[in-house]
Amino acid sequence: VQLVESGGGLAQPGGSLRLSCTASGFTFSSYVMGWFRQAPGKEREFVAATRWSGGSTYYADYADSVKGRFTISRDNAKNTLYLQMNSLKPEDTALYYCARAPGRALVAVLQAYDVWGQGTQVTVSS
Repeated sequence: VQLVESGGGLAQPGGSLRLSCTASGFTFSSYVMGWFRQAPGKEREFVAATRWSGGSTYYADYADSVKGRFTISRDNAKNTLYLQMNSLKPEDTALYYCARAPGRALVAVLQAYDVWGQGTQVTVSS
């Protein structure tokens, strides 16, 4: 069971980045998948989560701090989770992690997630 993030880097304020998380070793479509982030000296915090409900129905939830700027999506055929980040701010600078959660609730608590990636660094600076 493995999650591998990619796509991080340096962006200017107001810019965009797209993170990817490739999953292996489990049935990706059956799990809630989430993004979290951790800035230096701060606790890891929830960013967004999504689950597939069958057919073309997906559900998503976001932290208030990223609503309207970030979009979480998933491609179950590719076992890949995405996070499109627009209108980036310096306060978005953090190490971004993807994680999976058993069950069907779009949970925002770290303890609900049982497998984590190694993280990808996002730095927003001019």
